[in-house]
Amino acid sequence: MPVKFHHLHLKAKDPDKTAAWYGEAFGFKVVDRVVRPVGDIFITCAATDGTTFVISGEKTGETLPAGNSGTKFGLEHFAVATDDFDASLAHVKAMGVPVLDGPMATPTGIRIAFIEAPDNVRIELMYFPK
Repeated sequence: MPVKFHHLHLKAKDPDKTAAWYGEAFGFKVVDRVVRPVGDIFITCAATDGTTFVISGEKTGETLPAGNSGTKFGLEHFAVATDDFDASLAHVKAMGVPVLDGPMATPTGIRIAFIEAPDNVRIELMYFPK
């Protein structure tokens, strides 16, 4: 049975601040923000390609453990692609974003760097030569 990608969901200590970070870093736009009956802020964002990106906080009475941006089993990272690797990497560095690994290039010219987003999320910044 074929499926298609629907959304990526992040849990954040401060969903509004995290949504603003993704807006500044990657141009994500907030398309909806609600406080759900379970007490959490639930923000829906759209990436520039239309991918849905959800950010929510803790529900009433819920205490979540911290994440970690290291390599691990399970969801290890997600990737975003850019047409201008150097400018994109310089932009997030200027925001104070830690670079975890790289930058590096493959023999085919693909360039990558891993960065740490809020709430210890590991993101791969990628460039694909044309």
